[in-house]
Amino acid sequence: QVQLVESGGGSVQAGGSLRLSCSASGFTFTDYYMYWVRQAPGKGVECISAISSGGGSTYAADSVKGRFTISRDNAKNTVYLQLNRLESEDTAMYYCQRGAPSGSGPRGQGTQVTVSS
Repeated sequence: QVQLVESGGGSVQAGGSLRLSCSASGFTFTDYYMYWVRQAPGKGVECISAISSGGGSTYAADSVKGRFTISRDNAKNTVYLQLNRLESEDTAMYYCQRGAPSGSGPRGQGTQVTVSS
């Protein structure tokens, strides 16, 4: 079955950096776009970044553009999110999500990012 396992979250000071990883299994990784979404306490889910199946096309939400970078290693079935210049507003649970033909694809269990100012 599809498994997405995130890691790399933690607690950092504002201005710091983290690198999130998502290890995928149970499907043909190279067939799918991959996404990073986040949910802050009391807020809805926000799609913050996406990457095409081959890695040649990426998307970043305005809230993270210029600070977060998505990448993938198709040989390792892994997608990454580099988080730089973190702000307190970035505090959230971060999830890796697979693309889907329609609707929302499966999502991992998440990794917590906490930024203190």
